[in-house]
Amino acid sequence: MDKIPVSIVRYDRPLEPVRRALELCGGLERIPARARVFIKPNIVFWTAKAAFPKWGVITTSRLVHDLVRLLKERGLDDLTIGEGMVLGAGKDKDTAEHAFESLGYNLLAQRYGVRVIDAFKRPFDRVDLGEGVELAFNRDALESDFIIDLPVMKTHAQTVVSLGIKNLKGLIDVNSRKTCHNADPERDLHFHVARLDRALPPVLTLIDGTYTAEYGPGFDALVHRSDILAASWDVLAADMAGAALLGHDPAEVPHLVHAARIRGRGPDMAGLEIRGERIEDLARYHNWSFPYNEDDSLPLPLAKKGLQGLAYYKYDNTLCTYCSDANGAVLTAVARAWEGRPWDRVEVLTGKRMEPRPGAGKTILLGKCMYQLHKDNPRIKEMIPIKGCPPKPDQIVQALHRAGIKVDPRFFQEMETLPGMYLKRYAGRPEFEESHFRVE
Repeated sequence: MDKIPVSIVRYDRPLEPVRRALELCGGLERIPARARVFIKPNIVFWTAKAAFPKWGVITTSRLVHDLVRLLKERGLDDLTIGEGMVLGAGKDKDTAEHAFESLGYNLLAQRYGVRVIDAFKRPFDRVDLGEGVELAFNRDALESDFIIDLPVMKTHAQTVVSLGIKNLKGLIDVNSRKTCHNADPERDLHFHVARLDRALPPVLTLIDGTYTAEYGPGFDALVHRSDILAASWDVLAADMAGAALLGHDPAEVPHLVHAARIRGRGPDMAGLEIRGERIEDLARYHNWSFPYNEDDSLPLPLAKKGLQGLAYYKYDNTLCTYCSDANGAVLTAVARAWEGRPWDRVEVLTGKRMEPRPGAGKTILLGKCMYQLHKDNPRIKEMIPIKGCPPKPDQIVQALHRAGIKVDPRFFQEMETLPGMYLKRYAGRPEFEESHFRVE
């Protein structure tokens, strides 16, 4: 059986490394001139309120631009760039447009005739992905002839790595995303993510490792300048190589194991032919799981800060993206609110599976799912629900104040400026180039 080609090249200048990566993995020749091509970048987060670190979070505009130029060289004219961004409010129509403008996608539209779409403004169609899984996908992607998948090379706090397959999650609607984060321990997030490419047109994956991130996928990640590209016409093969470049054995990444099983393949790299650079020359271990104390009752930074009287249990893979965003903000606000006096046996439950523990005096249920699970639970001494989906800032403040944790309400009123705090990590580090997120 022929091995699957995966190319790995150093992305140390514009255009030519992208051309080489594509040529080594089989090239663009299989895409006919009249084909409809859907380009899927990775835009995990955006805010128009403040500058924030994009490195290792968002696909570089340089790569998007290079790819469009190469496609136009091939005579391809029907090109669409599309993404379904994570937005705090379902009616938000402006943030995606601001992102597309800022990242230069609208300039690509003017210069090359590329169509740029917000997936959430377009229709979705439900698709059977096998084994009883149905998810709703963006119709533009479904009706294209080819998809070119441009993930960032990063680890992920719930899925170990976030690469080509995981990036396709940006093509499904909100309800489908919540379905992926369900409470079934067998048919869980990994089970669902593994099949995201199953009903799509052929997918060419080109992983952007200009910057690689550990403790991803967000702006609080620890980011490295790595200058790597990995590409393959087989998305699982690309992801296996990407995982190895991040220092992880693909056989220990649950959604890649599921994806290999679906294809009737093993979860190892024996079936891959690596072309270009050697993985062992470029691989660097990237952490993925945020550190907690020994009993997973507090994030390690909070435990080291000396917080007492609070159990804020470690997230699991049932915590969906929308509550996850709120979760990070709550942890930051709680850390700021600590004044050295123990709180009164407060516990915070998140996701869809967590259970209250004995000895808790007050139980905060973060999000609609937690509330629905435990609203009639007699084991909870004092229930403090935050029922929103996602939780609203004022609900969070009221709940924490009721629990005796006097967070500053202004912090939640200014949440969209919080990511800007992380820019100080990059001060005086010229290897982190803002120009990579512009189209010149």
